[in-house]
Amino acid sequence: MKWFQQNRVFATFLIAFAICVLLFGALVYRRWSIWTAARQTFEQAAAERNRMKSLDPFPNEVNQRKLQEYLDNYIAALRNFKEAFKAEVAPAPPLAPNEFQSRLRQAVVATLDRARTNNVKLPERFQLGFDEFARIMPNTAVTPLLGQELSQIQMLINILLDAKVDSVTSLRRTPLPEEGGPSSTPTPSPTVGRRAPAAMPGGTPAPPLVERNLVDVSFKAAPGAARKVINEIAASTRQFFIIRTLYVHNEKDNHEWTRMDTNEVK
Repeated sequence: MKWFQQNRVFATFLIAFAICVLLFGALVYRRWSIWTAARQTFEQAAAERNRMKSLDPFPNEVNQRKLQEYLDNYIAALRNFKEAFKAEVAPAPPLAPNEFQSRLRQAVVATLDRARTNNVKLPERFQLGFDEFARIMPNTAVTPLLGQELSQIQMLINILLDAKVDSVTSLRRTPLPEEGGPSSTPTPSPTVGRRAPAAMPGGTPAPPLVERNLVDVSFKAAPGAARKVINEIAASTRQFFIIRTLYVHNEKDNHEWTRMDTNEVK
């Protein structure tokens, strides 16, 4: 004890050195423990990898049954989805050209009456986008598809009329490829319109589940009516619609001018 009192500087140095040695030893031990744990983890992973490399990849009977069960469940779920999806598409009954023109006139009259009842202004000489067929009859081969599209466009217009928008300023549809005429609406991309069915491995084209057509609608409405239109289109169960592009312009009277490119999925 007297020696520490007589050599305080050296004693303090020894104490500090001992503390540093202890701290260094604790740090080394901690890092060594971490390295050991990491090495054990690596060795376990390497051993598992080597074990899996040596296994026979051919599935056993139990796994084969599980795989087949998963495939059967997937096929059943996909089939149910297709059936449910087809239920949300307007039918395409066979029609003669004169029957289509008659249906077009009836649909136009019904739309004008509904617009008058709901106080919605429509464009002059409104023909639901089928202006050319109000004067001439379509080809017999494309008439069922036109009848289907007429039903779909009528559903879309009824949504706007029932929401009591201020006015429908324009409605343009993309002609079907089966019509054989040039498109009156510019196509923004090659995917617009009907897609060619993908070829199956055997070379036979697979029948498409759905086909789509582009309809461009412009209307004026109050904010509440515009929201109602968008919600009704998205929630439609009689026909599956997709709002592809939506433009909204606020006017000075706080009404909204809304333009939509709507895909009808068939």
